[in-house]
Amino acid sequence: MTTETSAEPTVILTESAAREIRTIIEQQELAADKVRLRIGVKGGGCSGFSYVLDLTETAKDSDEVMVQHGITLICDPKSLLYLAGTTIDFKDEIMGRGFVFQNPNANTTCGCGSSFAV
Repeated sequence: MTTETSAEPTVILTESAAREIRTIIEQQELAADKVRLRIGVKGGGCSGFSYVLDLTETAKDSDEVMVQHGITLICDPKSLLYLAGTTIDFKDEIMGRGFVFQNPNANTTCGCGSSFAV
């Protein structure tokens, strides 16, 4: 696995998002010291690409590794091209709750915020 060495993280996880990830790990009774948050993109969604968040214990040798707020994030190099500079936040508001992606690489974003185009 590649270790993140730059001064600035490639993907930024807010404290709010990290808190929610920790809550999910506890609720699902996962091993907090082994679980990783896989972030990525896949083809699909209303705008062309969809964001992927997955809790996993497996990583590939080619994955980029970042640790933020006690959460280990892993991302494959292809997805990282689309996610560089992205902030992942968690919102809990009257109109809904969920993870929010602020992606500077997205030219357009769908209304629900879960897919984008470049």
